Amino acid sequence: MTFDSEYSPWFQPPSWVIGPVWTFLYICMGVSVSLAWISREGLENSNLVFGLFIAQLTLNLLWPQVFNSASYAVSLIMLLGMIAFTAYYAMLVYDVSRVASMLVWPYIAWMSFASLINVAYLWEAMG
Repeated sequence: MTFDSEYSPWFQPPSWVIGPVWTFLYICMGVSVSLAWISREGLENSNLVFGLFIAQLTLNLLWPQVFNSASYAVSLIMLLGMIAFTAYYAMLVYDVSRVASMLVWPYIAWMSFASLINVAYLWEAMG
C-alpha cells in the first residue's frame, strides 16, 4: 500500500509503518486460511469460504496499482469489496475456528482505515 501523492491526508501513516503492518497482516491471513483449511470438513460451504478468501486476496494484490494510477473511486470500491469478502469469510469460519475468524479482523480494520485514506484522496482529487 503506497500513499505518495499531493493529496496525502494528515492522518496517513508514514511509509515506514506500511511494511511491518503488512507483514503482520499477511502472517495473520496465512494462519487464518491455514486453520480454516484444517477445519474445512466442518465448514458448510468450503468452496465459498476459500473463494471469498481468494477474491479478497486478488483484490488486495491488484489494489496498489489501481490506487497508484489515481483511480481513487475504483480503488475505494476494491477496498470495500475486500472488507465485505473478508468479513463474510470471517463469519463463515467462526463456528469451526474462532481463531481463524479473529485473525482477519486486524486486516479488516486496516482496510477500513485505508478506505478513509482513500476517501480523503478521492475528495481532494475531486475538489
